[in-house]
Amino acid sequence: MRLPSSIFVSVSLFTAETTAALYLSSTYRSAGDQIWQALTLLFTLIPSVLVQLTLTFIHRDLSRDRPLVLLLHLLQLGPIVRCLEAFCIYGSVGRVEEPYVSITRKKQIPRGGQCEEVERQVGQAEGKLFTHRAAFARTSVIQAFLGSAPQLTLQLYICVLQGGVSVGRGTLMVISLLSIVYGALRCNILAIKIKYDDYEVDIRPMAYLCIFLWRSFEIATRVAVLVLFSSVLQLWVLPVVLLNFLVFFLYPWILFWLSHSPFPENIEKTLTRVGTTIVLCLLTFLYAGINMFCWSAVQVKLNDPDLINKSQNWYRMAVYYMLRFVENASLLLLWYVYKTDFYKLICAPLLVLQLLVAYAIGIFFMLVFYQFCHPCRRLFSSSMTRGFWNCSSLLCLVCCSDPPPNRLTAKSALEPRVSPEDTEQGGNGAPNTAGDTADDLPNDTTYDILCNAIDDPSSNRDDGINGDLSCHTPCKT
Repeated sequence: MRLPSSIFVSVSLFTAETTAALYLSSTYRSAGDQIWQALTLLFTLIPSVLVQLTLTFIHRDLSRDRPLVLLLHLLQLGPIVRCLEAFCIYGSVGRVEEPYVSITRKKQIPRGGQCEEVERQVGQAEGKLFTHRAAFARTSVIQAFLGSAPQLTLQLYICVLQGGVSVGRGTLMVISLLSIVYGALRCNILAIKIKYDDYEVDIRPMAYLCIFLWRSFEIATRVAVLVLFSSVLQLWVLPVVLLNFLVFFLYPWILFWLSHSPFPENIEKTLTRVGTTIVLCLLTFLYAGINMFCWSAVQVKLNDPDLINKSQNWYRMAVYYMLRFVENASLLLLWYVYKTDFYKLICAPLLVLQLLVAYAIGIFFMLVFYQFCHPCRRLFSSSMTRGFWNCSSLLCLVCCSDPPPNRLTAKSALEPRVSPEDTEQGGNGAPNTAGDTADDLPNDTTYDILCNAIDDPSSNRDDGINGDLSCHTPCKT
């Protein structure tokens, strides 16, 4: 059984960021900066409350008699208690014989065209640790993009306005950046485990390193661009942020409305229709917050039973990064045009070039991860390079298309000539143009499941919550 190190890292980042934010807010209070103090406390309290609610919801504490745990969650100490509980479970493994076990069936990643299924027994202690890991993976994402990302943007904005970085502010910014990158990394790992729930996924250290570098360059560049733009055009940053947020918030709901699917009812049995709507709104709110700063590895799909889109669409990812790169370049250009004398000591063209190159480096590490380090790349039905190439070809065709008269001239010049004799004889001289534009359409690449899943009625997830166990078949030993 693996040591629950991911839980320890999540709790450490949560505790360190909260402590640094409280200390920095006290310095703002002593300096008389009440606005900065209020915003710092706001970006600390809101994600902390959401983390407590998420842990309570996943562990179903409201349906059990655990008043002490609920009290600690009200005191915002829930992550610390859950971490201690997880390490207690890990320490008690093997000391007491467990009366019940679960049987999991996982397929190995095929090598050489062969796919084997491995069956193993999982005890109650290991199953509880799986639940804890899944809960903290979700809370890390919530803490990162609803708390750490706004906090980092705020503190960097204050540094730009005041022209300096204090020790407390610098410490909080470093911890917030690590928290965001770690949350994005956990989001990637969570997406892989959800999409490949039937497979035994082994993530190697090089994959972690590529994801860390990819997310570090992408998020740091995005935050720097937003701060620079907001420092010279304060009134225009609000429309930009709201437009980005509303597009990604409404996008899953628009797709759900166009699909004419029934309203999801399998999230939690105890939730009413209003409660389910609130949960779905919070989910899409988190999805919009992630896409504000980086590409969300977990794509929300409300008409899916798991609420997650398990297909990999290279076209959508390519369009996102192309538009995001153009947006960052446009914001930097506006900053360069309207910059004040405050930036006279900074080489503005060099700074713009560095930020754009840094974002391109992040995209490069993303390509390296999906091409060489993805643990399930053998299951891709087509390569990522081909998907991005198809998208680039489509955009080139759209941008470089000829005007309608020229296009008609070129088409008539390419068509084979049909003689009047062939027409009178009823010959099939007309060319077949049905497939002329078939290769220009975007390729919605999905994962190719190479082996058929075993029809096991006991493998259903409990209440729609995605865990790491694929089957839960109780049996007495």
